[in-house]
Amino acid sequence: MTSRVTLISPAISAALREARFDDGCPLDASGLKLARASAEALPPVDRAWVAPAVRCRETAKALDLDATVVPELAGLDVGRWRGATLAEVSTQEPAAVGEWLADPDSAPHGGESVRHFCDRIAAWLESAAEPAGRGVAVVEPDVVRAVGVRVLGAPESAFWRIDVPPLSTTELSGRVGRWNIRLGQPLRRPTASP
Repeated sequence: MTSRVTLISPAISAALREARFDDGCPLDASGLKLARASAEALPPVDRAWVAPAVRCRETAKALDLDATVVPELAGLDVGRWRGATLAEVSTQEPAAVGEWLADPDSAPHGGESVRHFCDRIAAWLESAAEPAGRGVAVVEPDVVRAVGVRVLGAPESAFWRIDVPPLSTTELSGRVGRWNIRLGQPLRRPTASP
């Protein structure tokens, strides 16, 4: 049986605008407005999940999803870098950032390696496929990257090569061990036919 899972990245927040590692900040007013305006673009779903991050939960609520918070969908744990911008960390710890970006097994921040993170997200994806039907999950952009890496069988170094815009969708269809992926579609309201 075929399962369908749509991943939705959260609307814009100050952390996303500033390229800051998530520190629990909420959506900004424009992000909240865009998420609310996109709610009717969602197809009917059988189940909905949301990552525990504030911006993901607020996006799910604005999209009018009755979503279950799933701890396994938390974004990449960046340890002591949480709340800092990539520019700040690159200035303070250039060698550590270089190592982290080059080696998927590295976690100089004291958090989680990219490889471990991709494994965690892949395990969730396989559990999400169990019941056939349509599901939607509002997740951090790095979760979408991890799914892309695993579904395509790409090396973890490809993680950094996937851009995920705010309020974009990534659609998966298939079953355990065999997924097809459609990346980066904007979440938009349907337009009226002429």
